[in-house]
Amino acid sequence: MKLRSIIVDDSSMQRIAIAKLVNNHPNLAMVAQYSNAIEAKKGIKDNDIDLIFLDVEMPIINGFDLLESLDNPPQVILITGNPDYALKAFDYDVTDYLHKPITLARFDASVKRAVTKYEQMHRVTEEEEYIFVKSNLRQRKVVLNDIKWIEALGDYIKLVTNEGNVVILSTMKSFEQKLPKDKFLRIHKSYIVNLEKVEKFNSKNVELEGRQVPLSRNKKTELAEALYNF
Repeated sequence: MKLRSIIVDDSSMQRIAIAKLVNNHPNLAMVAQYSNAIEAKKGIKDNDIDLIFLDVEMPIINGFDLLESLDNPPQVILITGNPDYALKAFDYDVTDYLHKPITLARFDASVKRAVTKYEQMHRVTEEEEYIFVKSNLRQRKVVLNDIKWIEALGDYIKLVTNEGNVVILSTMKSFEQKLPKDKFLRIHKSYIVNLEKVEKFNSKNVELEGRQVPLSRNKKTELAEALYNF
């Protein structure tokens, strides 16, 4: 995974030094470099940016002014030669604060924090992924992560969720197409499971949160591979 990054610094020497660190880091992808906050603001608006390396001390519009002007700022690692800015930096909910001259170890630690924060932010989004299903003539929102497994019931299917069961008129095949393939797997003609809920399995059954559902013999290898890659 690479965080799409920009550098905002009025010093060309400093930009070169940070660009070298960014380009050599496996979790960063350089998108652009800017010498002033006005250009940077336009660049942030026009590009999908995950992380800004931002110099505090810039003429006319400084780093804090730029942060205040952004509606929905990406993660920020502030860079400054003045340690007095450290406290102020954290009022802006920045990911980290680097003091010049920047050491490689300190830079790597900052990026690690940014990567962890990115993963946490996106995990929350994933947990809130949902679909709408029609149950009892009403559209109902079902959070995908709440589904434990899906079971065929003739012309209907039953979603077994943390909030109870939801029965809908659908075939397994058509419902399976609505689900993200990296999170759900059909393990039997009558069962689809949420891979995250699988606790253990043997050649005949899969156990999900203490309950067992049948496993087709020809699906065992596929399940093992899916869980290994999950």
